[in-house]
Amino acid sequence: MRLHYRTEGLDASSLAAHPMDQFARWFHQAAQAAVRGMIYEPNAMIVSTVDAAGRPSSRTVLMKQYDTQGFVFYTNYESRKARELAANPHVALLFPWHPIARQVIVTGTARRTGRDETAAYFRTRPHGSQLGAWASAQSSVIESRTELDAAYEELSTRYPEGGGQVPVPPHWGGFRIAPRTVEFWQGRENRLHDRLRYVAAADGAWRVERLSP
Repeated sequence: MRLHYRTEGLDASSLAAHPMDQFARWFHQAAQAAVRGMIYEPNAMIVSTVDAAGRPSSRTVLMKQYDTQGFVFYTNYESRKARELAANPHVALLFPWHPIARQVIVTGTARRTGRDETAAYFRTRPHGSQLGAWASAQSSVIESRTELDAAYEELSTRYPEGGGQVPVPPHWGGFRIAPRTVEFWQGRENRLHDRLRYVAAADGAWRVERLSP
């Protein structure tokens, strides 16, 4: 089960000055690989948080936006990850693009997006996904799938498709992860991978350091 990565190397001289610009380059290439059927959902990322006792938890979510301010995803604010982020905003992200022998590893802090930004995104979601945001009390224990399906059916009757806007749930919204470090991992032969990490300085500048594999 050991694969040898035979890919081009990654050198600091080829990196963009800002980590989000470098991410844009790699994400574009990952999206192209997705078109070719090599990667499924390149915007999928693993979000890791910790609870009040320091116990970690991870889950896969879909990144919905990125810009110079960081990475954005949306969730129920009463979910486990949202409650953990409210108590401890430090978070780690991982983009696992294994078929192209690349990973992007981010550490940073989370803050909620504004309600206007949340509402604007919510309006772009398919009607069924809008109802799903209301139907699911994310991370809570339920008796059965029937309970969830019944909640969805009740909402679909109350807000039929084409019958007007579904209101944005007050308990639902986005998080923007402001990066503190962004590591670009490129697989190489003999497990001698290239790992280049951007680190934020106090003055807002970024420095790049090479990590041993």
